[in-house]
Amino acid sequence: MKKIVIIGTAAVMAGIACLSFRSNSEELLQIEKDTPVKELPVIKNEAFKRGELLTFRMHYGIVDAGIATLAVTDEAKDLAGRKTFHIVGLGRSQGAFDWFFKVRDRYETYIDEQALVPWLFVRRVKEGGYTCSQDYVFNHFSEKVNVGENELYDIGPNMQDMLSAFYHARTMDLSEAKPGDVYSMETFVDKEIFPVKIKFIARETITTDLGTFKCLKFRPIIQKGRVFKNEEDLNIWITDDKNHIPILGQADVLVGSIKAELISYAGLANPVAKID
Repeated sequence: MKKIVIIGTAAVMAGIACLSFRSNSEELLQIEKDTPVKELPVIKNEAFKRGELLTFRMHYGIVDAGIATLAVTDEAKDLAGRKTFHIVGLGRSQGAFDWFFKVRDRYETYIDEQALVPWLFVRRVKEGGYTCSQDYVFNHFSEKVNVGENELYDIGPNMQDMLSAFYHARTMDLSEAKPGDVYSMETFVDKEIFPVKIKFIARETITTDLGTFKCLKFRPIIQKGRVFKNEEDLNIWITDDKNHIPILGQADVLVGSIKAELISYAGLANPVAKID
């Protein structure tokens, strides 16, 4: 009986998601009719392709807290008259951690295949007692974003959502990066424009359960005192190749430490910088 209830609930949720997307899709199709179409930039993308799947194990202290996946689906949907990549990020707590802090997160973005900007961002978050549901429709022709009920905000060129920003950043040319170099972009998060800045620290070799990789170490420039004690408390290592996939992320927060470690990858666009 319990299994039937779970399956039924999943089917209902899938139906709601389809209805929500149909509404957003109609609005996106209307963009092409109502807004003068302007030329968008073409961003060179050698970093990812359809079919890529990255899987991470999340640690909270010494506890295996959950699993997260990032997938570039095989879908090639046209939105606002433009071909898009459909990217889905999922996060789920597991084991003992799931008993006292249940996490069921889903993030989706449809990003322009050429301009690498989002047209539709979907966020469904359940973390403990906290829930969040967002559907943002971006119009890069009029430089507006609709957060629902026709509530519009102004955005600038190349505005990203919190998921598309990761994939856009991966396309950056880092071959000449020098320690201290800062890379930045703007994201639209929770009805606000949030500048993201990351500082290149060094080229390092990182060993995980997957093996040893040549990596680029970055440190996001953060506001200390809220979640993080110091600016140095969050570090990310990405592969030193054209894929730029994250191998390891470590964060010391006010109530402990968090680590995300890549445990599998598939469908990469390029050979990975792994040392045999």
